[in-house]
Amino acid sequence: MNDGILPRGPLIWAGRLAILAFIFAAWEIVSREKLIDPILIGAPSGVAQFLWEGIFVNGSLIDDLGWTMLGTLLAFVLGSAAGILFGMLFVISPTLEALFNPILTAMNAMPRIALAPLFLIWFGLGLGSKVAVGFSLTFFIVLSSTVAGGRGVNPDHITLARALGASGLQVFRKFVLPSAVPVIFNGLRLGLIYALLGVVGGEIIASEHGLGQALQLLAASFKTNGVFGIIILLALVSVCIMTAMNWLENRLLRWR
Repeated sequence: MNDGILPRGPLIWAGRLAILAFIFAAWEIVSREKLIDPILIGAPSGVAQFLWEGIFVNGSLIDDLGWTMLGTLLAFVLGSAAGILFGMLFVISPTLEALFNPILTAMNAMPRIALAPLFLIWFGLGLGSKVAVGFSLTFFIVLSSTVAGGRGVNPDHITLARALGASGLQVFRKFVLPSAVPVIFNGLRLGLIYALLGVVGGEIIASEHGLGQALQLLAASFKTNGVFGIIILLALVSVCIMTAMNWLENRLLRWR
């Protein structure tokens, strides 16, 4: 026995593909034999046809995906920038954090999706309201990781640096910031996923474009294959996002 040794390479990928093939085959059989009403679960063949037509024939899914990813990117960039800025300010000035902490804690405790109707009033049905929902989710995640990373520096290093005459700015640049970067990246990875969730959630509530709006229309007309198709497409997009963030983190943080 090879306890604790995981298979790698082609073997593990073959196992994953076999599991997926079994799931989709069972799903297709259950749907075709009507063991469960196809209206409730759809069928893989119908999902594949929906994705093929939406991506390669009429391009409707590509257009909606573009709107969703644009909103996600804007929400992520704005939310991450604000989260890192405020997080670093809180690390530098605990007094500032003490002043704002109760307000930010109360805002973070609110279910942001419940604020979506308010964002619709402020920013309309367009992209702005979706970016606002995604921003509100990303900001607090990145803020928390930034503060945690900034506070995680070894105090002995700071004491030694100050004993050697390092200024406050030098301590921040040489010790606090490098210590915070890996933790911040964890927050950025999670913040990007939550930006996507916020944008899609906002689109489901009310929107002119986007995968969330298409998902809501398909669900309202009981087009289950289309609903599953968009869910699978969003899952694939999320996997690609996580893979890209992991690759970027490994590239940028090779010095660790």
